[in-house]
Amino acid sequence: GLCALSINHANSFLAYPGSATSGEIALYDGNTLKTACTIPAHDGPLAALTFNSTGSKLASASEKGTVIRVFSIPGGQKLYEFRRGMKRYVNIGSLVFSMDSQFLCASSNTETVHIFKLEHLTDRGGEEPPTWSGYMGKMFQAATNYLPAQVSGMMNQDRAFATVRLNISGQRNICALSTIQKLPRLLVTTSDGHLYIYNLDPQDGGECVLIKKHSSVSTVCFQSPSIHSSVTLCIFPWTGYSEDGGALRGEVIPEHEFATGPVCLEDENEFPPVSI
Repeated sequence: GLCALSINHANSFLAYPGSATSGEIALYDGNTLKTACTIPAHDGPLAALTFNSTGSKLASASEKGTVIRVFSIPGGQKLYEFRRGMKRYVNIGSLVFSMDSQFLCASSNTETVHIFKLEHLTDRGGEEPPTWSGYMGKMFQAATNYLPAQVSGMMNQDRAFATVRLNISGQRNICALSTIQKLPRLLVTTSDGHLYIYNLDPQDGGECVLIKKHSSVSTVCFQSPSIHSSVTLCIFPWTGYSEDGGALRGEVIPEHEFATGPVCLEDENEFPPVSI
């Protein structure tokens, strides 16, 4: 039951597991109606797949949930490799790109949400001034050439750029990276009916600051007399954001600074989450 569909018309690709025992990804081209390529993404079976908004990148995670990889589409070359954790295996519940493909968010059945920044060291531009940490970094990078491939590969994996620690663990949750009034936000909705909105510092990352927590205030149940099942619709109250709220290094916004009324998207480049 695992697959991912690109939403971009020019890159109409479908990704799905190519094997039930290994982490091979089969990439199907919807325009030519042919298999584009197969990607040996992981050793174990796949658990999550997702395309970016342009259909040019594909992220994947295995059932272990320790390593997340990003591949170019349609070639299938590995672009990024991120380590979510080492101590324990997890069940990845949500894997999503930001609309500009600058960030990748992964959540699981643990209390930690990881946000990775899609950049290489060469992307940061310019030659850094010589420092002691810089010299040590170069020595460490050179030392990995003499270590076994499995060990050196683990050392070269990037860690999370930003993190969120939820108050709950073990519950299913879904995340979305969105831009609200030109500020990057992380939205997390949990199975217990809560929506959390966090500020994301796009420059320094680190621990994301909780801006607002919403709980369902209205529940409408439709009961079927023949099937004895119900469908519950939960409605969340939305509070407006101040123009510069949370722009300065993830500061908590005081209640009196919130604008009245709903969240307003000021132009067509600001995307609310399509589904949460």
